[in-house]
Amino acid sequence: MDRRGGQPTDLHNHAVVRIDLQNDVRNRPDLRDRRAVHHGWWPVKVGVVGASGYAGTELLRLCAGHPDLEVAAATAGGHAGSSVAAHTPALAAAYPSLHYAPSDPAELDGLDLVFLALPHGESQHLVPELVDRVGAVVDLAADFRLTDPGLYPTWYGETHSAPGLLSRFVYGLPEFHREALDGATLIAAPGCYPTAALLALVPLVEAGVISVDDGAGPVPALVVDAASGVSGAGRAPKDHLSFGSVDEDFVAYGLLDHRHTAEMEQGLGTPVLFTPHLAPMTRGILATCYARPSVPAEALTTEAALAVLRRRYAGEPFVVVTDEPPSTKATRGSNCAHVTVRVDPRTGWIVALAAIDNLVKGAAGQAVQCANLALGLPETTGLPMVGVYP
Repeated sequence: MDRRGGQPTDLHNHAVVRIDLQNDVRNRPDLRDRRAVHHGWWPVKVGVVGASGYAGTELLRLCAGHPDLEVAAATAGGHAGSSVAAHTPALAAAYPSLHYAPSDPAELDGLDLVFLALPHGESQHLVPELVDRVGAVVDLAADFRLTDPGLYPTWYGETHSAPGLLSRFVYGLPEFHREALDGATLIAAPGCYPTAALLALVPLVEAGVISVDDGAGPVPALVVDAASGVSGAGRAPKDHLSFGSVDEDFVAYGLLDHRHTAEMEQGLGTPVLFTPHLAPMTRGILATCYARPSVPAEALTTEAALAVLRRRYAGEPFVVVTDEPPSTKATRGSNCAHVTVRVDPRTGWIVALAAIDNLVKGAAGQAVQCANLALGLPETTGLPMVGVYP
């Protein structure tokens, strides 16, 4: 990959030793990675755009603990010139002298990797200016997740401004798109709700366990009910997200037209009825998904459905298949998803559940996981596998 461009080259020609701060592999050629950091030197120079928001802040936190990523620029238009440590004291020890830069593409010139943590609609205007300036882009917004540009006016209320770039982006859900992410230079990280829903349902769809639209006739839509913590709505102050509004409340929103519906339908290949809920917690998503089995319910057991998940996720470092219902607190601060499934022969429904931290596996952690794969680093590098408890 050209350091200044977005075109992939043969990454295997740039073999170097990854410097692991814990194992000190500088003098240990036997510990060399399967493939090296893509540019031929260490560390990888990183930019975070939208660094003052919750997802941007989480990216800075994860980069601070990543042995191969070095933050060279953190842009935030509304906070340009401000100290990162003063704005977010949790980052003070890692970034004592870093200041937010203006949101100008020139600030990112020549960087190896840029994360975009912007509100929807902004990335599609910025990416065309970055493809010839930086090595790789990982976009955390929805701007490049949908492959059909015609869906954007329906679900996002506006025509896509860079439709020609949509086909160049790889959808960044590693558990299902790992090979495509290897060496990718343009990556669209999935949304938080779709991440949870797809991790719960895709293995069951792949195995033919649940009924989906195969064109042979009408089938019931999959139903996804999911609850998210308030950090999913962003850091900007909003009246309905104040403590007095959220505390001791639980409310549905986005009825019938939430934007993430299109992303779920794209990933599952069938209609989805999605209802999101706002829960009185800071982090976490719990998705409860309902589907009809493709065989008579009495012919399918919970044990057989769990076996499908266990086979599909065997060896996956960030997916835990649980016997018990998953808990958002069990995933808090980690890049892990906890999933399970039940088959109810009485009602003829399958219930699949997934819990994630919306800011880690649902945003920044997944973006770093994708970047690791794109750069040829071990997929788990710099990512927390253990949650914060209590």
